[in-house]
Amino acid sequence: MDEIDRKIISQLQADGRTTLKELSKITGFTSMGTKKRLERLLKKGTIKVSALINPSALGLYPAIVMLEMESAEAMQNLLDRFEECPRVIQIFKTIGGYNLMALVVAETKETLESISMEKCSLRCSKGIRRSEFYPISETYFSPFLQIRENLSHKEKKVTPCNVDCDPCNRYETQKCVGCPATNHYKGTL
Repeated sequence: MDEIDRKIISQLQADGRTTLKELSKITGFTSMGTKKRLERLLKKGTIKVSALINPSALGLYPAIVMLEMESAEAMQNLLDRFEECPRVIQIFKTIGGYNLMALVVAETKETLESISMEKCSLRCSKGIRRSEFYPISETYFSPFLQIRENLSHKEKKVTPCNVDCDPCNRYETQKCVGCPATNHYKGTL
């Protein structure tokens, strides 16, 4: 990555809708030269231009979940189970006491409580030695997160993690809005 790439990336981080003409002025290249640079960054997988969401603007509640897994097999099973979960924004494999950290989001405090302890929770997966759950009170530097709205299609009967919301007590008593991937969903995502 050279200085031109850094200028393109920095500008797109500030405003992902920057035109090629504007990027050309910033880089000092022609529009065609800038376009080739941008295409190369995209093709190599160095950058991806996408929409990020501000959870606060939508009244969403993010949290961090820390998990210590018993084995690599248990870790892979958890990753497979939650790969298509619209509430799981990101999962990080770490080296240390907790070997997985996840960033999750919910529409209400009650739903956040549900995804911290119910059958649909990351923490309820098999093979977990210990876990901790931390609701996030404030976000600094950038309020935007890559919430996986594309997974909130509201069409499935059973959640991607294979839990049925319908018989869940918290769902029945309206303490949880259900999974955004299912037709049971009553939330705002």
